[in-house]
Parts: sequence; structure tokens; C-alpha cells
Amino acid sequence: MARTGRATVMVGERFEVREYPVPDPQPGTVLLRQELGGICGTDLHNWEFQRMEFDVIPGHENVGVIDALGEGVETDYLGNPIKVGDRVALSPAAGYGFSPSEEQPYLRGGFAEYIYLWDPETLFIKTDLPAEIAVLSEPASCAAHCISRGKIQFGDTVVIQGTGPIGLLALNWARVSGAGRLIVVGGPPGRLEMAERLGADVTIDIAEVPDPEERKRIVRENTPQNKGADIVYECSGFPAAIPEGLDFIRYSGTYVEYGHFVDVGTFECNPNQMLMRKNLRLEAGWGFRPHHFIRAVPMLEKHQSLFSDFVSHILPLEDVAQGFNALHTSYNLDGRDAIKIAVKGGLA
Repeated sequence: MARTGRATVMVGERFEVREYPVPDPQPGTVLLRQELGGICGTDLHNWEFQRMEFDVIPGHENVGVIDALGEGVETDYLGNPIKVGDRVALSPAAGYGFSPSEEQPYLRGGFAEYIYLWDPETLFIKTDLPAEIAVLSEPASCAAHCISRGKIQFGDTVVIQGTGPIGLLALNWARVSGAGRLIVVGGPPGRLEMAERLGADVTIDIAEVPDPEERKRIVRENTPQNKGADIVYECSGFPAAIPEGLDFIRYSGTYVEYGHFVDVGTFECNPNQMLMRKNLRLEAGWGFRPHHFIRAVPMLEKHQSLFSDFVSHILPLEDVAQGFNALHTSYNLDGRDAIKIAVKGGLA
């Protein structure tokens, strides 16, 4: 009898668990038994703003164990030999997590018991990381791209706007890239505690300091001569953060926009006052490239002790809606602040 695998499907604003036939891998492809899939801000925004026009198995931050190898697949992206039972981290190219759920090949999303790596060009890397850390490979790669856009110089003062997983990972990569002083603006308290653990010198809780002008004052008084930061990274995904963050920068500083992977709206911009008179360098990044992924995974391996409890909640497939609702409202789930919420597949 052919195997089937369960998956959580996003149907408009609803989530439901469906069963799909588990494919036998074709030549050049791989079938993974899913361990964990992280809930990404992109998943959240696609749900909040209803950007998907079809039913989809969401989830593109994944780690799993090889269940079956198609003919000709003997190594990972780096040339390491692989076999059934090896753990691999997946880079979500070719639409993983964003493809129609009822379109073949099935099981191309991360919130499922299996994921079929149907594209022979899929980038995956074997790793000995625990699944709870390996699941961070995709956001860690995004954060690596984000930080690279700012071109940090040794001793720079850096501001991170947003304390979601990408903002927190960007914070750590900024630290190891040579930032001298790190200021973080975000919340809630559990995420700010993680920011301090990852190297933040100053944290500003937007709930405790709701006035943008007061946040600007605090940021600037923590920069050399109160003139502002060398680099500001926007990782929050809220349009209102952009004009605020532009006021954190010193003259001729750099602003990096990285939080808006989904269209969540606009902000009012005065180019003369907000951009030109600051003589700033404006950067933006989209996703990441293979070289970011193959650097991020060994960096997670090197710094894994910092990320042992980064995944704060692990949910079964039936409870995905709870995770989305928590991230949509209070960032709190089961009485604890959510840092990273992951969905367990067939092995976790």
C-alpha cells in the first residue's frame, strides 16, 4: 500500500490537516522525513494579508532526515556523502512552502510529515546540529545577507530594529562581524533577553518606550557624540519603523531595509529631509544566495551554544493556527514570550 503523509494546509484564513500520497523520489530528487519547520514572518504576513491565491502547505525553514534518495543522489550541495538517516538543512528554493498544495508533486511545504525535494537543484547540507538549531538555517542565511549589505567596519555602532528571529540572528552576525556597540529596538521582554544573550549592549522595549522621539533620544545618546549609529538594520517588517530608523542614523550612515518580504503597505517619505540631507547610503536585500546559506550553517555549528533555546515553542501539525495567532497578537504562547515557533513533522 502506498504511504501517505499529513500536512497542514493554509486555506485562506483557516488551517486544516490533509493527507497526501508520499512520492517515491525520482532520479536526482530526495524525500525527507520532516523534523521541524519554523514559522517565518513571511508565512505570517502572507496569512495576515491573504497574499496567497491558492491553498498552500506553508513552511520553508526546514530540517529533516533523509527517508529515500532518488537515483544519482550521493552527496549534498558541498559534496559531502549522504545516506538514508542523515539530517539535512534545506534552502527553500523552487517554491518550497509557496506552491499550490493540490498540485503535483505533492508535499512541497514545511509543515508536514514529509517534504519532497523535487528539484534536482535544491540546496541542502548535511549537518550534525540538533534539529532545534538546524531549523534556523534559513533565517540565519537571511540574516547573513542582511548584515552583509551594511558592510560593517570594525567598531561600528549598529542598531537592529525588530527582535524577531531574523533581527536576533542579524544581531549575532553583526557582533561577530566586528560591530563595537549594538543597540536593539523591539520586544517583548523574552526576545529582548535573548538579544542581550546574543550581544546587545542596549535594548529598548517599544512597549515601555512607546514614543518614537524618546526612542530616538535613547538611541542617539548611546552613540558617539550623540550623532547616531553608523548602520541601522530594519528587520521588523513594520512600515512605520522605516522613518523612525532613518532618524537613528548619523550623517553619511547606512540604512539597510530587510524586513518587508511581503507587501504590508507604505509609509510617507520626504526624500529631501529623510534621505538626501542625511547623505545616507540606502541598502535593501531580498532573500539570500547559496553562498549565504553555506556560510550560515557552519556559523550556527560554531555558535550553537548560543541558540540552544532559541526555538521557544514546538507545535504539532494540528496546532499551527495557535502559533500564527500568537505571532499576530501578543508574541506570547502558553504563558511564555515566543522567540521562534516551530512545527514538528514526522520525527520531532
